Amino acid sequence: MKKSDFHYELPPELIAQAPLPERSASRLLLVPPAPAAFADRSFRDLPELLAPGDLLVFNDTRVIPARLFGHKASGGRVEILIERLLGGAQARAQLGVSKSPKPGARIALDAGGEAEVLGREGEFYRLQFHLDGQPHGDSLENWLLHAGRLPLPPYIQREPGSDDDERYQTVFAREVGAVAAPTAGLHFDEELLARLRERGVEFGHVTLHVGAGTFQPVRVDSLEQHVMHSEWLNVGAGLIEQIRRTRAAGGRVVAVGTTVVRALESAWRESAAMRGGEDGELRPFAGETRLFILPGYKIRSVDALITNFHLPESTLLMLVSAFAGHARVFAAYEHAIRERYRFFSYGDAMLLLPEADA
Repeated sequence: MKKSDFHYELPPELIAQAPLPERSASRLLLVPPAPAAFADRSFRDLPELLAPGDLLVFNDTRVIPARLFGHKASGGRVEILIERLLGGAQARAQLGVSKSPKPGARIALDAGGEAEVLGREGEFYRLQFHLDGQPHGDSLENWLLHAGRLPLPPYIQREPGSDDDERYQTVFAREVGAVAAPTAGLHFDEELLARLRERGVEFGHVTLHVGAGTFQPVRVDSLEQHVMHSEWLNVGAGLIEQIRRTRAAGGRVVAVGTTVVRALESAWRESAAMRGGEDGELRPFAGETRLFILPGYKIRSVDALITNFHLPESTLLMLVSAFAGHARVFAAYEHAIRERYRFFSYGDAMLLLPEADA
């Protein structure tokens, strides 16, 4: 397939620029297998769309204030977007500069201290932070909590406000390390979670630290040539046991977001590789993934998917199309645009069931 196969036209006014006053007040588009009709629902209807014994799997990553500003010795302004904390006060980051800095260059930070450029790694730079004149070891994370700014996605055309500090985190966020939120989880509030528990729906968690690469465009039209960005994940033994019990009892595994699908499928593929390339079973896995899921890939680990609406030609839209079928997903997007759904991070959501023959 080609990148152009995943293009669609979106009226700019449908890009959500701010969250709704209440998380669960968003709309939910139910996308059953064809030829069943789409259904326009509220996200608060989710408990009645799930069955007792179903398992919701959340991504519990927590977004760090990963955006910093400073200036080079020449006076030129620099924007720093941290991609990954590396330990020892080092980080991998994107730099917004007019001219690429060389190793050894230092960036004076507006918040105090300096960032030294150690080298370049593809589109990213490796930085050593010197805070108050001395490297602060593993306290860089704590320093960012006070000095960094929340990295709202580039399609949100405003500066982050105090409300974003709370609303651009899920209510179950706990493992620090993402630079973008797993946005399907933003629709859940404590009241909705309580209703789901009363319904008999089970909860499980993975961790996948969403990187800035999630916003990088696909730059080649032939998708076989695309190199996927790397993200760190952890699928624990406790979740594996929950999934085993759920399926044994006839329940469904429902992924809350594409990051959950990517984490579980990466664990599945790692297990298969360890068994000599055969179809494996889902096993615990912690490490890096560059898994690129697009139509033609068979998703084995989940039975339903809750997800937001994604950018045209994005790898996230390709993953969703692999799950529910390209034609069905694009028909759903046409419906959502016609019905004036809100798109992207602070927008509305879909509940997708896979193709009948998937």
